[in-house]
Amino acid sequence: MKFLNVSVVLLASAVFALPSPVAADVIVLKSGHKIEGDVLKERPTELLVDIGIEILRVPRDKIESRSKSNQQASQKVEVNTTDIYTTAKLPPNSINALAKQYGEGVVLVQTPGGLGSGFILNKRGYCVTNYHVIEKETQIAVTIYHRSNKGDFVRRRINNIKIVALNPFFDLALIQIPVQKDFDFQHVFLGKDNDQKDGDEVFAIGNPLGLERSVSKGIVSTKNRNFGGLVYIQTTTQINPGNSGGPLFNARGEVVGVTNMKLTFGEGLGFAIPVAYLKHFLNNRDAFAYDKNNANTGYRYLQPPKRKNPGTPPAQ
Repeated sequence: MKFLNVSVVLLASAVFALPSPVAADVIVLKSGHKIEGDVLKERPTELLVDIGIEILRVPRDKIESRSKSNQQASQKVEVNTTDIYTTAKLPPNSINALAKQYGEGVVLVQTPGGLGSGFILNKRGYCVTNYHVIEKETQIAVTIYHRSNKGDFVRRRINNIKIVALNPFFDLALIQIPVQKDFDFQHVFLGKDNDQKDGDEVFAIGNPLGLERSVSKGIVSTKNRNFGGLVYIQTTTQINPGNSGGPLFNARGEVVGVTNMKLTFGEGLGFAIPVAYLKHFLNNRDAFAYDKNNANTGYRYLQPPKRKNPGTPPAQ
């Protein structure tokens, strides 16, 4: 399909406890100003500090003090759960810290026809991806990345993935990964509110062209881009085939969208399905339930036929 003479390509190829908080470096300058971020490198005359949007060079002779701060402990965190997903209002943090904290909830989705991305919603293995990633497929495998005792990520491929619900209208799919006996799934948090603004920083984690666990950063170009009667989040975050179905995070680590397409012949023109559509799909998933024994899966609510004679009904 085409929009504005530019082709749009779909990119197929109770309260929960929060994950362990990440401590940030707090640097107080002699001027009284405070810098909070991750110290990437220490040099004899300066520190290189990642504040999330750029790297700062901080001269050592300007530093009054340096300490560690638990960002999550110092700020109120609102967490609410439904029967299938958890929403939260998390504190802001650097992208480096957020990718480490929530990246374990992002998975690689593979079918005989290609690959995409997805993200885990709860401990029962419910996972979201794009409909077009698994469209017309029943043999689905998921590769998860969980941290070992050494702190590095270990790959594990899991077969026999169950399809729970399909929504081709929103390009969303709900699948379920079999529960593993030797470790628990780490899930992501959905944004509590649809409050992102144009220019807000966002980042994506996915598997573009099969390059596993790739992180890309950008901003919200506009949160209300209309295509085909649906509203999408337009972002400069780099999105490529294989990113489809992966999460678009805000600067607090909340999922605000599901990456699903880009414009060809253009750079920095990616799009994501807003989290409001995702919540609607999950809350009404029974209407799109998948039945492997019925090719016409899901329920379709159709308008009743119009009366052929609009006049007054005959008397009984």
